[in-house]
Amino acid sequence: MASQVSETFEERFTAQVNPGGIPAIDPGIKVLIVDDHPVVRVGLRTMLESEANIEVIGMAESAKEAVTEVRKIKPDVILMDLRMPEVDGMKAIEELRGIRPDLRILVLTNYEADEDILRALQAGAMGYLLKNSPQETIVQAIKMVHANVHCVPPHINERLLQMISREKLTERELEVLTLAAKGKSNKAIAKQLFISDKTARNHVASCLVKLGCGSRTEAVTTAIQRGLIRLSE
Repeated sequence: MASQVSETFEERFTAQVNPGGIPAIDPGIKVLIVDDHPVVRVGLRTMLESEANIEVIGMAESAKEAVTEVRKIKPDVILMDLRMPEVDGMKAIEELRGIRPDLRILVLTNYEADEDILRALQAGAMGYLLKNSPQETIVQAIKMVHANVHCVPPHINERLLQMISREKLTERELEVLTLAAKGKSNKAIAKQLFISDKTARNHVASCLVKLGCGSRTEAVTTAIQRGLIRLSE
């Protein structure tokens, strides 16, 4: 499975570094910007309006507003953040694609946790970029997804492939890691989850193996970085 995904992403990403490989695109790509920060929305609009073949036809500050705009103005591409109030980007992507299956969605966010990347693409996003990406990269990505070509930068793509090839943590193991992240000992974890101390130790050991880590602290840090667990939850 991993090799098939690798070939697909490698072939599609070649188009980004070789513009000649991009299918013909229509002038005047209609873009809807979705971000809950007004400064970001205005900045992106200003940047994109300097491009001859891109037209910003709307902006939305929430997923709910994005749905309304999509029904009203019919954009070609949505440039969307992941973390927004009320409805997060993942659910928004699914809802928007449900309304218009042909809609192209490009995620532009500050977050690059492995789980966020994978979930966004599984939900139907065709591209994933960080907000600190250069203007030319963002513009090129918009053109790619409009041309029905997936766009994921090589460094993110490599991590995605590694994640797909890793054995997934079970729900119980995620619970154990979450409690470990809160500073609880194996004994305390066992008591809270109503399991034996030995079972708690075994779950921790399994997490270390699956995450390729040598200690609880490293496993917790890795899990947080990959978006598997969140301290706020």
